[in-house]
Amino acid sequence: MPRQLANIRNIGIIAHIDAGKTTLTERMLFYAGAIHRMGDVDKGTTTTDIDPEEQQRGITIYSACISFEWKGCSVNLIDTPGHVDFTAEVERSLRVLDGGVVVFSAREGVEAQSETVWRQADKYHVPRVAFINKLDREGADFEGVVAEIRKRLEPANPVALQIPVGAGPPHMKDHFRGVIDLVAMQLLTFPADEQGSKVVRQEIPEDQHARAAKWRTTMLERLYDFSNELMLVALDEKPISEELIRSVVRNATLHRLMVPVFCGSALDHVGVQPVMDAVADYLPSPADMPPVEGTDPEKPDKIEKRRPDPKEPFCGLVFKIEAERHGDLAYVRVYSGTLEANTRVFNPGKDKKDNVAQLWQVEPGGRRDQVKQVEAGDIIGVIGLRHSTTGDTICDSQHPILLESIAFPDTVISMAIEPETSVERKKLAETLDLMKRQDPTFQSVENEETGQALIRGMGELHLEVIKHRLLRDFNLKVRVHKPRVSYRETIQKPVEVTGECHRLIAGKNTFAKVRIRMEPVAADHAPVSVYGAVVPEVPAALMDTARDELVAKGQGGGLYGNPLTRIKVQILGAEARDAESTDVAFRIAASDAFERGLRESGIVVLEPIMRLQISTPEESLGEIISNLQQKRSLIQGTTIRGRQTIIDAEAPLARLFGFASELRGLSQGRATCTMEPAAYRPAPPEDLEGFV
Repeated sequence: MPRQLANIRNIGIIAHIDAGKTTLTERMLFYAGAIHRMGDVDKGTTTTDIDPEEQQRGITIYSACISFEWKGCSVNLIDTPGHVDFTAEVERSLRVLDGGVVVFSAREGVEAQSETVWRQADKYHVPRVAFINKLDREGADFEGVVAEIRKRLEPANPVALQIPVGAGPPHMKDHFRGVIDLVAMQLLTFPADEQGSKVVRQEIPEDQHARAAKWRTTMLERLYDFSNELMLVALDEKPISEELIRSVVRNATLHRLMVPVFCGSALDHVGVQPVMDAVADYLPSPADMPPVEGTDPEKPDKIEKRRPDPKEPFCGLVFKIEAERHGDLAYVRVYSGTLEANTRVFNPGKDKKDNVAQLWQVEPGGRRDQVKQVEAGDIIGVIGLRHSTTGDTICDSQHPILLESIAFPDTVISMAIEPETSVERKKLAETLDLMKRQDPTFQSVENEETGQALIRGMGELHLEVIKHRLLRDFNLKVRVHKPRVSYRETIQKPVEVTGECHRLIAGKNTFAKVRIRMEPVAADHAPVSVYGAVVPEVPAALMDTARDELVAKGQGGGLYGNPLTRIKVQILGAEARDAESTDVAFRIAASDAFERGLRESGIVVLEPIMRLQISTPEESLGEIISNLQQKRSLIQGTTIRGRQTIIDAEAPLARLFGFASELRGLSQGRATCTMEPAAYRPAPPEDLEGFV
């Protein structure tokens, strides 16, 4: 039975690693009645972390999509990873979500990956609520985190709808023991003997009256900016109803004018149900979202729109593939229309039709519930798609539309893997193809001469997880080499060159000349772009051939074999002769021009620079900074956060292999570090030996 559009919530749980996302998700599922026993991250027993690697490491690696019911709403929830190596999982989840719950640690505050996922949510215009978790930890600072959200995530406008009563573990005098609801002006407690499943509402204690009144006044003053009605009621000194406040909060949240802030401790079962209520009350349904926009595949300049209506022509986006040997499960966000099992859909990006054999709603614990059809606004698992992969649009063939795809960051690290026997070579190739379907940031290229497969990923942990899967899950007998940096190549200066073909091919004279201009561009991660030119004296088909060859050369490697980037190629002119100019001749001339351009302009090798955020006790600060300086790091600043000092720095990835182990030694295991790609910059010659 189709779910009501206004009662659907497509949300994601997003945060920095170890902020408590998976624990919060586990509590949500338990209180919703979707599971009957709460798992533990440390024991590897949670519902969403079912991969052996996740259970062993105690972190989320793969985003998990599950459904449950709460307050009359059907919630499709995606628990996303927090580690930067798996940021693509967050990227593709946010691309299809309507709302998000962002989790912050009350002790660590806004961390590096917190900023990254927040900017990703901004990119896709996702309304969100914030949950300040771990208020039972020593050093928890609710007010400090709210201030950090306002300062570091600008233009975020956090508005606290709850405040904590106390902070810290039970042995402290003023320990964390409940939350105050500023809308209803009540104290909420969650009895531990019932695992927090019961919410006890009571009068605010007398010693908390003044504090609660002050925070409520602040909340209302911020809400006045969004509602004249609310302000007029306040000016008339009339009681302000809860319904009016909730209506204003919902409207402002949907328009991303504010971020409602909640608080608690998911591990101690405190404050979870109010966050679930906020998902139902404040985050959007698909009906609240604007029509999705795309283009007509045959007329790229024509904008097509689809409203979230079951009566509209069907269109959806494939955002995740779970690759399996016996058939892939593709997760699809349905934006419009109705999708039925045992039908065919059109993939306009690849101009192919695909079969929809089965539709599955994914339930907690990996259970699947087969359905016959699904309507606009929902998320569904599809079995049967052969041609469609992550980022592809599928739609009604009679009403084609091509939605914006999903862009993923460049890989920064690579590793060589080679099979021990020729029998294993084919098995390895098949396995790598399967893994590439599942993970869009994983790349592999096989060297036919050596038999080695060069795999590329987002970081050391990413490659380590892939290596373990190859050895453990697929039982491959392979030799694994040490990771190496994935460099890029660009050019130093603009240059104009002419490529020629004047040779005997198959007994016939051939001739072609292609003149191009190559110049560097400043944009990071910019692929090689090729612009054609109309040359009246040369047939258009031959010019198209030359352009296609230049595009192919741009997608290949540079003089040192590394991927090319930041290069603009413009075709200035060409020459042809009757009976001597062929497609082959123009391909040779274009290739010659491209290679001449690389040599004459000079190659610059670019290395990946990583952004680091290190949290350390003050006594280890000096040794860590000294170690960073030896790695060509640029220290951007240090800040004090409670008893910890936060170091923000940038350093070349080539110098960071093994840094996690060094950091543990320098701080007796008390310092932590996160890193993410920042930019590509020219590499010094001494760091290129053995890599280029």
